[in-house]
Amino acid sequence: MAYIYPAPGSPTAEVVLTLVASANTTSNLSVPSLQDITVNNSNDVFTWTQLDEGSKLQIATTATNSLDMNLVLDQTAFFGNASANAVSAAGKGIFNLSADKTRVGFSLFMGNTSTGGAGKTLSGNAYITGLAPTVSADAPVWVSPITLTVDGAYTVT
Repeated sequence: MAYIYPAPGSPTAEVVLTLVASANTTSNLSVPSLQDITVNNSNDVFTWTQLDEGSKLQIATTATNSLDMNLVLDQTAFFGNASANAVSAAGKGIFNLSADKTRVGFSLFMGNTSTGGAGKTLSGNAYITGLAPTVSADAPVWVSPITLTVDGAYTVT
């Protein structure tokens, strides 16, 4: 059995999320400081009743896909890198990609780099939503939830 696990503190077992602005692929953004991540694949179900059936009938319809996560904010990744191409993911940063409603390509690597990159990559296109940065005296670094609302299906490689 080959478990997929990130090992916090281990440089070889990791989860890496990369964003690419569809308009410019010259400066990708590797999202730092992920605290957690949830991969959602929720198939909708159409339900109906018939007079000749004692139970409801159902059929699967299209899926709603998203990646939900929380991250500690890095100023450059969140607001953009001034030295990167201004229309690239790294140049815009997470906040501007969301505010500008930029469709991004994403890839989520789940694997172990010490074995030559063994693992799987989940990829697709998405919009960044759900930003809500917070800070408090008990948690003195900015933290924000972030959702990648997937436009279409996931691709697994």
